[in-house]
Amino acid sequence: MTASADLPTDAVTSAPPGKTRGVLPVMCASVMTVQSLVAAINLAIPKLSASSLHPSPTGLLWIVDSYVIVFAALLVPAGALGDRLGRKGALLSGLALFAAGGAVSALAPDVAVLLTGRALAGAGAALLMPASMSLLLHGVPAGRRAAAVAVWGASQPVGGVLGNTGGALILQYLPWRALFWVYVPVAVILLVCAAYVAPRPARTAAGLDVPGSALLVTGSVALLFGIIEGPARGWTSVPGLAAFAAAAVVLTGFVLTELRTGQPVLDPRLFRVREVRSGTVGVAAVFFGMFALFYVHAQFLQYAKGFSPLEAGFGGLPLATGIVVATRLGLRLTDRWGARWTVSTGLLLVAAGLLLLSTATGATPFSLLTAYTLVTALGNGLALPALSHAVVSGLPPHRVGVGSGLNSAAREFGSALGVAVVGTAIATGFSSRLPSAVGAAGTTPAEAFAATARAGNQARAAVAEAFSHAVAVGYRVTAGVLLLLTLVVIAGMRRTHVSKPPTPMPKAGGTSP
Repeated sequence: MTASADLPTDAVTSAPPGKTRGVLPVMCASVMTVQSLVAAINLAIPKLSASSLHPSPTGLLWIVDSYVIVFAALLVPAGALGDRLGRKGALLSGLALFAAGGAVSALAPDVAVLLTGRALAGAGAALLMPASMSLLLHGVPAGRRAAAVAVWGASQPVGGVLGNTGGALILQYLPWRALFWVYVPVAVILLVCAAYVAPRPARTAAGLDVPGSALLVTGSVALLFGIIEGPARGWTSVPGLAAFAAAAVVLTGFVLTELRTGQPVLDPRLFRVREVRSGTVGVAAVFFGMFALFYVHAQFLQYAKGFSPLEAGFGGLPLATGIVVATRLGLRLTDRWGARWTVSTGLLLVAAGLLLLSTATGATPFSLLTAYTLVTALGNGLALPALSHAVVSGLPPHRVGVGSGLNSAAREFGSALGVAVVGTAIATGFSSRLPSAVGAAGTTPAEAFAATARAGNQARAAVAEAFSHAVAVGYRVTAGVLLLLTLVVIAGMRRTHVSKPPTPMPKAGGTSP
C-alpha cells in the first residue's frame, strides 16, 4: 500500500493558508469525472453494438471491463508511485492520461483501439484517485478534514448519478463517440485548475514493488480473459484453459513474491486477520452483484422495454437514490444489531433482488422493476458500511489507510468480475435461443433487434423473449455466485460484532450505476 496511507490523518501536514483555495471542489470534481465514466458506458452498449465497429458480445464485455480492470489493478501501485514521485504530479498525469484515453476512444476505428483508449483512461483514473485524497488531506486545515473527506466520499456516488443522467442526455441526441469526446475538455479544464490550486506535498520513500504490481495485473487480466472469452472459444478450448491455468500460476507467484518483499504492493498476510478477510471478500461480493445489475439494467430497459437512452438513464435514478438512503439506514442498523446480522441480511437482499429481476419480461411494469432494484439497493446499504468497517477495524490504527486501499481494490475487482460473469452468461443464453432467421452464435442483441426490422413482429417477439431469457440466466448465475460468497463472508464474521461503526472511509469507486 502507499506510504501515505499508513499515516494517521492528524499526521498530515497542511499546506500554508491561502495557497489551497479550491482544492476541495477540484479534487471532488476529478473523482466525480472518473467515476461517472463507469456508469455512462453501460448506456452506450446498444449504440456501440449497432455501430460500425461491430463488436462481438465478448468485445462488448471487454469495452466495459477494460477501464475497470486497469483501474482496479493499478489503483494500489499507482498510489505508491504518487507517494514516491509526487502526488500532484500523479494527479496531473492521471488527468492527462484520462483525457488522452477519452480522445483515443472517441477516434477509435476498431474495437482494439477503443480498448486501448479505455485502458489509458483506466490508468489515468488509478493515478488520480489516491492522489486526490492525499492532496485533499494536505490542502485542507486539520479542523475541516473530516468534513472534506465526507464530501470527497460522497462525490463518488454522485459521479455515478451524473454518468447516468449526463450520459443519457448525450446518447439520446449524439453518436456514441460524443460520450468520450465530452470527457476530454472536462479533464483538461480540471488539469489546469488542479495545476493552479493543488498543493505540492513532500515526496516519500515509498517502495514501488514493480514485480508484485506486474504479477497482480497479469493474473487479473488472465482470469477475466478466461471468463469473458470462454463462451466464444469454448470452456475446454486451449486458450480458455490456458488463461485459467496462467491466472492460477501467476496469482500464486504474486502471493509468494509478496511474502518475500519488504514493501509489498498488497501484503497477503493481511488476510490472516478474520475481519480483514471476510470484509474484503464481502465488499467484492457486494460490488460483484451490484455491477452485474448496472451492466444489465440499462440494456434491459432499452431492448426489452423499448426505452430511449434518455429514459433508460433517468430510469436508473431510483436505484442510485435508494443506495444513498439505504446506506444511512445500514449505519443505524449496524449500530443497533451488529455487523453479522446487517451484512448477512444485506448480501441476501442483493441476491434476492437479482433473483426477482430474473423473473422480469418486457411486459413487467417499470414500477415493479424499480421495486426489485430497490431490494438490491437496500441490501447494498445494509452490508457495505459494516463490511468496510470490518476491514479497517481489523488493522492497527497506524494502518487504517491500508484498509481503505484494500477496500478500493476489492470494489473495483468485484465490479469487473460481476460484469464479466453476467455478460458471459447473457451472451451464452441469448445466442442459444435466437431463431435462425435472425442470427446465430455471436449475434449481439443490437444486431438481432436490427434484423427484426426486416423479419417482422413475430421475429421481434422471439428476439425479445430470447433476450429476457438470457438476462434471467445472467441474474441467476450472478445470484448463485453471490450466495456462495455470502457463506464465506458470514463464516468469517461469526465472532465479529461492530457496536458502533464510524462513518465509512472514502473508497475509490462507488456503487452508483
